[in-house]
Amino acid sequence: MAPRAGQPGLWGPLLPGLLLVAAALSRPAAPCPFQCYCFGGPKLLLRCASGAELRQPPRDVPPDARNLTIVGANLTVLRAAAFAGGDADGEEAVATSVRLPFLTALRLTHNNIEVLEDGAFDGLPSLAALDLSHNPLRALGSGAFRGLPALRSLQLNHALARGGPALLDALDAALAPLTELRLLGLAGNALSRLPPAALHLPRLEQLDAHLNALTGLDPDELRALERDGGLPGPRLLLADNPLRCGCAARPLLAWLRNATERVPDARRLRCAAPRALLDQPLLDLDEARLRCADGDADSRGEEVEVTGPELEASYVFFGLVLALIGLIFLMVLYLNRRGIQRWMRNLREACRDQMEGYHYRYEQDADPRRAPATSAPAGSRATSPGSGL
Repeated sequence: MAPRAGQPGLWGPLLPGLLLVAAALSRPAAPCPFQCYCFGGPKLLLRCASGAELRQPPRDVPPDARNLTIVGANLTVLRAAAFAGGDADGEEAVATSVRLPFLTALRLTHNNIEVLEDGAFDGLPSLAALDLSHNPLRALGSGAFRGLPALRSLQLNHALARGGPALLDALDAALAPLTELRLLGLAGNALSRLPPAALHLPRLEQLDAHLNALTGLDPDELRALERDGGLPGPRLLLADNPLRCGCAARPLLAWLRNATERVPDARRLRCAAPRALLDQPLLDLDEARLRCADGDADSRGEEVEVTGPELEASYVFFGLVLALIGLIFLMVLYLNRRGIQRWMRNLREACRDQMEGYHYRYEQDADPRRAPATSAPAGSRATSPGSGL
């Protein structure tokens, strides 16, 4: 069958364009960056771990990368737009540039990061999970997390203990813009209080604050955990904190009993003070045992106040133990009464024999007939009949 007229002229202009499109679609993926490992292709997962040799984020990460993990490097300082072209030598990228538009997960654990400058994560509009755990952070810019509108999870476990109160204030300012945050990890940071901004995040679902230095939660913090309009509040992890079980812990105890499901590790909450309640589960205590100190609320006064009922209970227990010991002793005496009677009889006879022996010797010594003869005078020997004179 002959081709219809005009058919070659139809494919002639379209063929070069189709070839170009096919070439563009079939081009090889971007190579894996130097000092990194790629799993399932560069766009799925990149892992960069080269020790102290890596001092800044790799600049040749493929733009279609979804997950990036850098562990064990020596980044030290993350400058503004560090993942959008800025580096540690002072060269900064334009804040509006986007090099990794599809990156959703960024893990930067154990990298010796000490400073996060303002805008350190600029250029990552799709980032949903950021993990900065196990870094010795000392300085944090108030705008360190700006430009992360999609961030859902932020992990700062074991990363804030060295920064002191100034770092906690900066953290409070840096958390305020994260209105979409769902999960916040603050475990192991020696926190003596929770960041107020974290309690007011509107979409927060879980706050991990275990293994810190929290002695309790005050009524303002408990109120901040409640949402208006009946919306569910965030879950709170509080285990391994040195809770002080005084009268100030009564609001926390009441809140826990009314919202136990909000604290998954509520059964692991234990008292660290006063000494009388050491290691006691908080949920097992009555509010009457959470006492305040007289006068100044020092630990010694509170301990004396709280230990009164404890000492009284100890005395009662000690009395019961003594009564039980006495009862056992009387029972032993009753069961061995015949042997005891025989022993007493033998003892009495032995004593009587001993006394009779003493009495006999006394009578012998007192008999005048057994008294020794008196010695004769000196001159009687010369006048005696047998003297021969």
